[in-house]
Amino acid sequence: MSLTPPPAPFTADDYRARMARAAQSAADAGLAGLLVAPGPDLVYLTGYQPVLTERLTMLVLAAGQEPVLVVPKLEAPDAEHAAGAAALTLRDWTDGTDPYGVTAPLLDVAGRFGVSDNAWAMHLLGLQEKLPGTSYVALTQALPMLRAVKDAHELARLEAAGAAADEAYGEILKVPFAGRGETEVAADLASLLLQFGHSQVDFTVVGSGPNGANPHHEAGERTIEHGDMVVLDFGGLKHGYGSDTTRTVHVGEPTAEEQRVHDVVRAAQRAGCEAVRPGAACQDVDRAARAVIEEAGYGEYFIHRTGHGIGVTTHEPPYMIEGEEQPLVPGMCFSVEPGIYLPGRFGVRIEDIVTVTENGGRSFNNTAREMAIVD
Repeated sequence: MSLTPPPAPFTADDYRARMARAAQSAADAGLAGLLVAPGPDLVYLTGYQPVLTERLTMLVLAAGQEPVLVVPKLEAPDAEHAAGAAALTLRDWTDGTDPYGVTAPLLDVAGRFGVSDNAWAMHLLGLQEKLPGTSYVALTQALPMLRAVKDAHELARLEAAGAAADEAYGEILKVPFAGRGETEVAADLASLLLQFGHSQVDFTVVGSGPNGANPHHEAGERTIEHGDMVVLDFGGLKHGYGSDTTRTVHVGEPTAEEQRVHDVVRAAQRAGCEAVRPGAACQDVDRAARAVIEEAGYGEYFIHRTGHGIGVTTHEPPYMIEGEEQPLVPGMCFSVEPGIYLPGRFGVRIEDIVTVTENGGRSFNNTAREMAIVD
């Protein structure tokens, strides 16, 4: 197992810059500010990840104002120790008092605010009752690129997560497949991700035979058989940033058709990666990969987008899909994962995480994309 030192932690200055950039982006988008509830946006902006409860915790950001984090009093000590705490002001409230009465004075009484997608409806409704002139829009709609462009420190974490997933794949090829349940192989994958430094495993898709024709098949009790195609899609978080890779293997020698389908997907995945360059639209990546599959006659069996962004979560904007005209910018990171799914028979998917560079793209996954033969 390769051992690399952990990256230096993000500092209060890092979080201060993120919050300032987010507040300015909100102003540029015509918003009065941002309301950020516990979840990935709060982790990204402040380094604070509280236990999720019904109590109101909310970061209030607005251009020209000091960031304020409203927290329950009993959780204030934890918030004070967050990596970004020095870059904001804490304002607490006590059980039995009105948290919306504490938060409302921080807001423009007639403002339109971007709200993190996972904010609880009861909290927005509570604020709106205090401030009926306010309105709200989801952050994914208002500022979809808020976390999309990664700095050098974020890229290093994503690269380390990708390398760890690659090591897990290299090891999973050594375990027996035939005669074992999908859940057993999935457990092996989860264990390997943790062994190679992941703190969190988000998914371990093991789709064997006909189950591989379901892109999001959860590993089940089906016993893997000799002659099966097996889709392996797995990932999680390492150093707080995501991995996500897919390779499709075969138990024993494949048929000519299985090999052809795999070759088509591999060519499509390569075409999608080659389409990555600054200034190209997200949909151009989807079009490049999809064109290969359609030309080969399998277009109706490619049933999902070509990719999704990745960062502090394993799925986030931008999305590589038809109609998404967002230009690619150096520092964006996303998956390129075309697939072909033949119902009742088998599926094939190949996936890398790619980052946009100054003159093209670079993959964070570097294991062989040819079909591996397993026992």
